[in-house]
Amino acid sequence: MSQDVVSTTPEESIEQVARQMAERDVGSLPVLDGGRLIGMVTDRDIVVRGLAQGLYADAKVQDVMTADVESVFESDDVEDVHDRMSAAQIRRLPVVTEDGELVGIVALADLARLDTDEESGATLEEISEPSTGEHRSFAP
Repeated sequence: MSQDVVSTTPEESIEQVARQMAERDVGSLPVLDGGRLIGMVTDRDIVVRGLAQGLYADAKVQDVMTADVESVFESDDVEDVHDRMSAAQIRRLPVVTEDGELVGIVALADLARLDTDEESGATLEEISEPSTGEHRSFAP
């Protein structure tokens, strides 16, 4: 997992977050309130939930973020992480403590370094299956 994770707050503007994403070449940021994970915001959230709905650049992250975030605990094993990614069809999961504090992000690429090609391929296949059409950002 990556432990050097850049995050944002619900009060930050979507313009500021978009700049952070561009500077760091990332497509999503965890949203924290006092160190606790309360959501995720993606570049797609900014466009689909923000700009396409007529919000301006000064709109707040809380207006476009996904609040019901799928995550794993730092104590979960690799098989649990595979299962969560497959079930939710997502490629990155926030890793939290039992108290909900963010400690990192685990990506499918992180798992691929540990797994056999067959395990990673199966997870990727399940993640890539067509969805129901509902917009999801780290959450089912």
